[in-house]
Amino acid sequence: MRRSPVTASRVAIVTGAGRGIGAAVARRLASDGFAVGLLDLDEAGVNKGAEEIVADGGRAIGVALDVSDAEQVEAAVTRVAEELGAPTVLINNAGITRDNLLFKMTEQDWDSVLNVHLRGSFLMTRAVQKYQTQEKWGRIVNLSSTSALGNRGQVNYSAAKAGMQGFTKTLAIELGKFGVTANAIAPGFIATDMTAATAERVGMSFEDFKAAAAAQIPVQRVGTPEDIANVASFLVSEGAGFVSGQVIYVAGGPKD
Repeated sequence: MRRSPVTASRVAIVTGAGRGIGAAVARRLASDGFAVGLLDLDEAGVNKGAEEIVADGGRAIGVALDVSDAEQVEAAVTRVAEELGAPTVLINNAGITRDNLLFKMTEQDWDSVLNVHLRGSFLMTRAVQKYQTQEKWGRIVNLSSTSALGNRGQVNYSAAKAGMQGFTKTLAIELGKFGVTANAIAPGFIATDMTAATAERVGMSFEDFKAAAAAQIPVQRVGTPEDIANVASFLVSEGAGFVSGQVIYVAGGPKD
């Protein structure tokens, strides 16, 4: 595992790190030299991920929490700070789907999705920015989605992911003077458990679902969690210090 002397003492928090994109980002940041706090509702998932990072020579802990619960968020961030050091990098990746057409969507479906994506990101960022502003350095990366542009059956998810973009741009304005950048990554089709569940919902095998998606993507393949981790790695680096308030579509082709 390579170690950067610049990042060796820096601490990153990744939410939704129990699997998929979050787990891949946590692994990549650990390989870049960050100590990593892996946060997720899935305690077994983040503990396993942290153990693998430690076994590979890195520093990491897993913390179970509900990101929409303010007390749990404060406790989790405090624990990361106490055990690993002041967190100055935050990846707001935690998310869920409750897909349905508007006329079938329940209030609980709406509230659950917005609570995890938007309320969770707000609570996490509010907790972490205290450390970032004290250190006069920080990186925030929020996970949006191409669904922010609109996607049938995802009015709740689309609203949440569009909200993440406005949230990101405002963070960039407010926190820039403290040496903190904020950017968003908007993935296209990424092969994860979440997209596999979507395939099941629409009655397709995952392989057929991926093939159909790839046929519509200019690079002729679907994305992987590592594709997103690569972009996150750049955005939290020293080299990205003049990149802030941006939404980067990582979708194998252009998006409006």
